[in-house]
Amino acid sequence: MLAVLALGVGAGYWWGHRTTATSAAMTESKPAERKVLYWHDPMVPGQKFDKPGKSPFMDMQLEPVYADEAGEGSDVRVSANAAQSLGIRLGKVEKVALSARLQAVGNVAFDEGKLELVQARVEGYVTRLYVKAPLERVRRGQPLADILAPQWVEAEQEYLALLDAHSPSAQAIRDAARRRLRVLGVPETTIQAIEAKRETQAGLTLIAPIDGAVTELGVREGTTFMPGATLFRINGLASVWVNAQIPEAKISTVPVGATVLAHATAWPGLTFQGQVIALLPEVNRETRTLTARVALDNRSDQLAPGMFVSLDVTSPAAEPQLVVPSEAVITTGERSVVIVAGEGGGYRVVDVSVGAEQEGRSVILSGLGEGQSVVVSGQFLIDSEASLKSTGNRLETEPKP
Repeated sequence: MLAVLALGVGAGYWWGHRTTATSAAMTESKPAERKVLYWHDPMVPGQKFDKPGKSPFMDMQLEPVYADEAGEGSDVRVSANAAQSLGIRLGKVEKVALSARLQAVGNVAFDEGKLELVQARVEGYVTRLYVKAPLERVRRGQPLADILAPQWVEAEQEYLALLDAHSPSAQAIRDAARRRLRVLGVPETTIQAIEAKRETQAGLTLIAPIDGAVTELGVREGTTFMPGATLFRINGLASVWVNAQIPEAKISTVPVGATVLAHATAWPGLTFQGQVIALLPEVNRETRTLTARVALDNRSDQLAPGMFVSLDVTSPAAEPQLVVPSEAVITTGERSVVIVAGEGGGYRVVDVSVGAEQEGRSVILSGLGEGQSVVVSGQFLIDSEASLKSTGNRLETEPKP
């Protein structure tokens, strides 16, 4: 009797333990229920619905978006085979120092920094004119005109009378008389001739102060002139300016000091060197361009104002910046994004701030880190079922193990 009772108790314990284990195993094997946040039409992902049904946009059923899929920045997973068939190529986020280059055209003009004016400081008249036409080339020291100025003769006579004075007061008056000659515009060579020859000169010869071209001829032979009149305007040609029109969007790539190589259609095969010396502070309202002033070396005297030249502008290398292939950047009109490749076939849409573009690479101001992998082709195929306006949509191309 006791044996039968023990056998019954043991069988009951075994059955209860088996039932509990089976229930636990069923509980463990039962998949956890996924929480649905909302339903949407994959073709119009921005529109959300609170219950399933047929899409009002397309002839298809709405699809659920689960809580474990809709997290901000969730990955899009693509199998290796699918990535290969989609033609997905990757590039790297690198930190490099870019030297911006820009091509432009402009026209040659006189270098206003090489301008010299020959003006009259007293009243007089021209007795002989050596340069008789505008744009004639002159050399430094070349005679320009013979003039006669009565006020100069009076000042010369006064200085000549004091040359032999030796008293302290007379020497002070003599020094003042010499300074007066300089103020009246008497050339230093003429003053030295008076001191050497001990005689005045009724007529004086004006000479060219620099090498260049006479761009303005203000007198004629036999004419009188008044104090302050411009007799000659001479522009040097050792260097010239080129005024180039730069698009407003590209002006940051043309800093002052940038190196310039110029090519003139008038001189095939020749290269002229220079640099950007100024960016004029005015935007053309019609063309949306600014004028970059470039100074070119013209000691060969081959460039003339009015010539057209093409410019290759290279700015100094900036500090290293993060760059990606320009193909990787997708501009939606409202923002710029890049698809970042992660491990295990995961891809993530990242908002970025984009800077200048140079030689097929775009500067990334924020949003990425050095060494990350980015997608440079196949971006739209990866995210074909989601809008780039939402980084929360996922594309599952293979079942998870």
